Amino acid sequence: MKNSIRIAGAYVGLIVGAGFASGQEILQFFTSFGWAGTFGVALATALFAWLGMQITRWGCRLQAASHKEVIYFLCGRYLGRVVDWIVTFFLFGVTAVMIAGAGSIFAQQFGFPIVVGSSLIALLTLLTLLLDVQRIVTVIGSITPFLVGMALLIALYSWITADVAGESLAKPELSAASHWSLGALLYGSYNIAAGVAMLAVIGGTVRNVKTAERGGLLGGLGLGLLILLIHLGMLSQIDQVAAVDMPTLFLADRIAPWLAMLMAVILLGMIFNTAVGMLYAFSTRLVPPNHPHFKGYIILFTVAAFVASFVGFTRLVGTVYPVMGYLGFILIGSLVLQWFRSRFTSAKEESIELSR
Repeated sequence: MKNSIRIAGAYVGLIVGAGFASGQEILQFFTSFGWAGTFGVALATALFAWLGMQITRWGCRLQAASHKEVIYFLCGRYLGRVVDWIVTFFLFGVTAVMIAGAGSIFAQQFGFPIVVGSSLIALLTLLTLLLDVQRIVTVIGSITPFLVGMALLIALYSWITADVAGESLAKPELSAASHWSLGALLYGSYNIAAGVAMLAVIGGTVRNVKTAERGGLLGGLGLGLLILLIHLGMLSQIDQVAAVDMPTLFLADRIAPWLAMLMAVILLGMIFNTAVGMLYAFSTRLVPPNHPHFKGYIILFTVAAFVASFVGFTRLVGTVYPVMGYLGFILIGSLVLQWFRSRFTSAKEESIELSR
């Protein structure tokens, strides 16, 4: 059970990034649909639980050391190559979103121009990758539990103190999808597409398939609970949070300015951690780390992500993530097909065994 809990914790930490905890993703994919978005949360929870079980299961069975092994096994040689490249370039998209998010935090919380925050996080990311300061990334990664705790505290306080009316609270103009069910599917799809790389490797760290599956299940359910609480907290203040890039930061400021300041620092730490991890994974997939010009490519990729970030945080979340969600359906379809195949194979083997 200990290993299952460890896997579940890693799964939650993998998915809970700056976009999740800022509330912007949940606002666009769930809360914008009003109370109906709660059904979307339930659907996304089921999706996270099932997909988490499947990916950790195959990661364990294949003893995967990288996501390529699992993706090529699930999708085949040719489709696997397509999915592999889709996941790779999405890593670049997430890096741009993180840099844009830093700009939004500096603008919303400190009143600086967006370019200041974006430049700072891009520079720190670049220096960290060039200097290979992995200890910094490890330390920053340890703040994830604090980020989750702060987000939940803010959401619960907002819900408890709000005077929620019975009428519709939907804000369809904010939605990243046309219906709550599609929003839930896209949200689960793009998160899994982004997280499959590490989730497969996490599954490969254990040898017991049931342990891996249980970890994926518990992690998925934990994510669902977090989404539900943040969704309900923002739903109670939908008119206020609809106009800001960082909804949970806005809600924190309503409780106390010092809480908003602390939340801003934690969010920036999470953004930095995510940006470093995503850009490094993207860079090493395109250029081997031992390449003589690897650091030059790191500089090039960082500048490209910085330029792409000027599309804007809210617009990037509403554009990059839905597109990746649609493409991620290929991976989900492959997982479903492999699940049926494994079920059929097991039933066939059991039938042969009984006939002997």
